[in-house]
Amino acid sequence: MRTQFSGLADRSQRFASSSLTQPSLGGITELRYSEQPGMMQLLLLPVLKQLSEQSRWQLWLTPAHKLNRSWMQQSGLPLEKSMHITESERLTTVESMVKALRTGNYSVVLAWIPYELNDEERFELEMAAAEGEALGLIMRPQGHDRVLSRQPNTPKIPSDLFH
Repeated sequence: MRTQFSGLADRSQRFASSSLTQPSLGGITELRYSEQPGMMQLLLLPVLKQLSEQSRWQLWLTPAHKLNRSWMQQSGLPLEKSMHITESERLTTVESMVKALRTGNYSVVLAWIPYELNDEERFELEMAAAEGEALGLIMRPQGHDRVLSRQPNTPKIPSDLFH
């Protein structure tokens, strides 16, 4: 498993020297996970449970998979504060994620993006997360490092999360 953090650490160092500016609570994190059963739950659940204590919603942007409601209930995640949207042809996942993060309605926006983000996409996501004071989680299975095109790929999503 490899995680890539951007924004929060850089932002905290930049603001530490200024007493006038407060650091943003938002940021983007990319999580590349192993396909091993249970690995996703081990990494993701503690974060999602902590964020579910906020009054804001959790948004799942997934490629044509239904969120497994029984898994969420068994995991202690609140169904009443979780929203699921499958990828829309009208908007790309990155555009949808930017719009959702910017609203401030969500504590976290999770999105499965099977390609590397370019600098402009990453910047847009960072700015939207900072504006909405939300966490953006970009989920990608290990092994998708070399996928550079934005052609529809079917990323493998752990079957216990979706059905």
